[in-house]
Amino acid sequence: MPQTSSERGVAQASFRDAARALFISGDTIAAFLASATPGQVAACTSMLESEAAHRDGTRRARLPGQARFPVPKSVEGFDWPNVSFPDGWGREDMCSLAFVRDAEGLVSCGQTGRGKTRMATALGIAATSAGYPAGFWQTAQLAPRPGRAKREGALDRLLADVAKARLLVLDEFGHVPFDVDGARLPCQAMSESHGRRSVISATNVGSGRWGTVFADDKLAAAIAGRVVHHGRLVEFGGPSHRLEESLMLGRSGR
Repeated sequence: MPQTSSERGVAQASFRDAARALFISGDTIAAFLASATPGQVAACTSMLESEAAHRDGTRRARLPGQARFPVPKSVEGFDWPNVSFPDGWGREDMCSLAFVRDAEGLVSCGQTGRGKTRMATALGIAATSAGYPAGFWQTAQLAPRPGRAKREGALDRLLADVAKARLLVLDEFGHVPFDVDGARLPCQAMSESHGRRSVISATNVGSGRWGTVFADDKLAAAIAGRVVHHGRLVEFGGPSHRLEESLMLGRSGR
C-alpha cells in the first residue's frame, strides 16, 4: 500500500534524525531523500539507528575505564540511616543522578570511614552507566600533576582531560593541603565546573575551613561560594565502617 503524505513525512523525519545523529551532512540527506523509495528510506533508517546504538554502547562500555575508579562500588546495601540530606532533597534525588544532568555540585562530608568514597564512587559508576563521562581523582595525587604535566609539555592535555568529564569525583579532598601550584588544577576544575558539570567532593573538611586546604582564604571563599550556590551538602555520620568491618577486630569485611 502506498504511503500517505503524512506517513512519508514521518519516515523522512526519522531518517533525518538518524542521519544527523551520525553527523551526515544536510546536503547528503536531502540528496538521498530526493530519489529514495519508501523501502530504501526505511532500510537506511534502520541501519543508521543500529549503527548509532552500537557506537553508543561501545562508548558507554569505555566510560568506567576512562574514569579510573579504584574499585567497583554500588549503592546496594549502603547504611543510609547515618546519612543526612538537605531539606527537600534526599536519597532518591541523589541516586536519580538529576544533579549530574543539571550540573550541580555535591559535597560529601564526614569523618574517615563513613562511606563518602564508596558513595561517590557508586554514583560515578552509575553516571557512566547512564552515558555521562566521568573522572575520579584522589586529590592528594592530583595536586602534583599540573607541575609535572607543565614540565613535560602536557598541561593542556591534562586540563582537556578534566574538562571533558560531565562528572568529576574529587576524593579525599582536604586530607593534604595544596601548595600554590598544586591548587591550580583542583581550583580550576571546581571553578570552571560551575553550571557546566557536576563535582562530587568527598571531604572531612567543612567548607568554612577550605582556606587551610588551598592556603588562600579568598580563593577558598570564592570556590565555596560557587559550591554552595549550585550544590548540596550530604553529611555522613555514625560509626566508622572500616572499624566495624575490620578483620583485625574479628569481623568479616563486606
